[in-house]
Amino acid sequence: QVQLVESGGGSVQSGGSLRLSCRMSGNTDRIYYMTWFRQFPGKEREGIACFYVKSGLEFYVDSVKGRFTASQDTAKATFYLQMNNLKPEDSAQYYCAAAVYNPYFSRWKPTDFRYWGQGTQVTVSS
Repeated sequence: QVQLVESGGGSVQSGGSLRLSCRMSGNTDRIYYMTWFRQFPGKEREGIACFYVKSGLEFYVDSVKGRFTASQDTAKATFYLQMNNLKPEDSAQYYCAAAVYNPYFSRWKPTDFRYWGQGTQVTVSS
């Protein structure tokens, strides 16, 4: 089993920055992929940043590319999402999610992720 605990959400003005953290515990060696999702009210969760744990590869959707950066601190078993130049349309509930190895893995597909953080709210005011 793997547990994920998120922190770092909050309120910020447009143009500001926040850093989300996602600390893993348990059988973390099984984790190959970590994706950050966000969910707007009444909408499905959408993946925005994916980090391949073993290789360090990063992938981003266009709406956050150049503003958000995913990273990991292996020693702390913690993943981060640095969010810069935040916009009001970034306001959402943010989740980290972890997946084990899967040859058919889809980095933006929520059902491919077995482990989820509890979520943290990000609110950006104009």
